[in-house]
Amino acid sequence: MRDKDLRKKISNLVTKYYTEHHRPEPFVPGKTRIPYAGRVYDEKEMTALVSSALDFWLTAGPYAEKLEKYFRGFFNAKGFYLVNSGSSANLIMISSLKSLKLKTPLKQGDEVITPAVTFPTTLTPILQNGLVPVFIDCDIGTYNIAPRFLEQAVGPKTKAIFVPHTLGNPAHMDIVMEVAKKHGLYVLEDACDALGAEWDGKLVGTFGNMASLSFYPAHHMTTGEGGGVIVNDSRFEKISLSMRDWGRDCWCEPGKNNSCGRRFNGQHGKLPLGYDHKYVYSHLGYNLKLTDLQAAIGVAQFEKLPSFIEARRKNFTFYYEQFKDMEEKIILPKWESKARPSWFGFPITVREGIDAKGIVENLEDSGIETRKIFAGNILKQPGFLDIPHRVAGDLRNTDQIMARTFFIGVYPGLRQEMKEYVVQTLRKAFKDV
Repeated sequence: MRDKDLRKKISNLVTKYYTEHHRPEPFVPGKTRIPYAGRVYDEKEMTALVSSALDFWLTAGPYAEKLEKYFRGFFNAKGFYLVNSGSSANLIMISSLKSLKLKTPLKQGDEVITPAVTFPTTLTPILQNGLVPVFIDCDIGTYNIAPRFLEQAVGPKTKAIFVPHTLGNPAHMDIVMEVAKKHGLYVLEDACDALGAEWDGKLVGTFGNMASLSFYPAHHMTTGEGGGVIVNDSRFEKISLSMRDWGRDCWCEPGKNNSCGRRFNGQHGKLPLGYDHKYVYSHLGYNLKLTDLQAAIGVAQFEKLPSFIEARRKNFTFYYEQFKDMEEKIILPKWESKARPSWFGFPITVREGIDAKGIVENLEDSGIETRKIFAGNILKQPGFLDIPHRVAGDLRNTDQIMARTFFIGVYPGLRQEMKEYVVQTLRKAFKDV
């Protein structure tokens, strides 16, 4: 049997297997768990994965190259590099700010402004690189960095702003970029929750020097584990690639040699003249690539991305309309006038005096998953109690978010009967407290 015919037969069998074993089960209220997020896929992802397995290109290869090209075009970016997680993307970005190939690299003890309501791996690369986070408060409703505190947070050692777009809701990028320009600060965006979100008609992830994405199953599209670095500043094209690829100085694509034209005749550090450029290392880097198997899934998912984003917005709008008459008990989500969110979840802050923990436990007992807004006040987490840091102003909203805010899912796998059950259950939970 010819290779093409054999592949087609295998693909047909995979499709049949998906139909028989991976179709969603009927929804049973109170018994079927409603997750806050989850992978949404069909036979296309499975056949792409098997096709890649048959090629047996285990490291990043043709599918990875294709997916990187798709995202470079999507963001109109200088570069886009696939990595094994959004956390790794954040690590690459922060590490790149310390590169000695920059005219003004960050050095030990320099400061990075970031919100106190955060995901741990937005913060940890700052600490791991010997930098000092400067925490500012967040706003209840948007759950983003409070822009009015940015200016006062800048000090003599402040060199960068690392701003997440929390739950897919764009931060106030006009003020972020204005403060950064005034003080000569680098800007990094954590867009892991916000793929497809826009500020003033421009995609988030395209404002800063670099930005991160996550393709974990909870996010807007998935490769299983996985993520990406969006590079908007040409200074970081080779630096961030080096950080991802062992810290090497060489930037040849897989299977290519001597792209720089000086593989055996350059002088690098104190190495012998002409030392093989493929084994020259200019950074303290890592190996943070993903596999072509994962990228194959991503290529199939990318084609569905517009529908995924639209479904998230539609689900968010359904909840927003349903909960409008509950504002005496909850604070509804808010977004800036220039923002067009690409929602990761539907955040709810319980009004003061109402038992937030009781509401959450009621929902969970009813089969509805909830999540806190990540670490809450990160400074109160056990692993972060004694970290070097500075606080600009106070963190009163941060503490309120930690105590009274949770979110429910808006991911594309939600069916109408699921959403209606969530609304009924939430209403009942508030009546019972």
